Amino acid sequence: MMHRLSACALAVSLVAGCATQPAAPPGAQVDAARLAQSVVAGRSTRAELLAAFGPTRSIRFDSGYEAWVYQSPAGGGAFTEFVVLIDPQGVVSKTRTGPTSTP
Repeated sequence: MMHRLSACALAVSLVAGCATQPAAPPGAQVDAARLAQSVVAGRSTRAELLAAFGPTRSIRFDSGYEAWVYQSPAGGGAFTEFVVLIDPQGVVSKTRTGPTSTP
């Protein structure tokens, strides 16, 4: 029974090791004031964000929505996350500023 349990644990760890992906890169570094002035819900587009700030860490949902994460330096090695929700038509739907934290 113990041998069987060990074999099972080894198989699970091998599968988990194969499924491991490298950590996602941090969001693009952009000044908070620039983000707040440039990104307008209902008006800004995916193409405008790419042109103004470049690519960043993003998540695409089955619904067609995307969440893009930008980081703004907050001093002392800390940063603030600025999250942009983009609708399936490519228009910014919502934005959210997260709390300041350290990486």
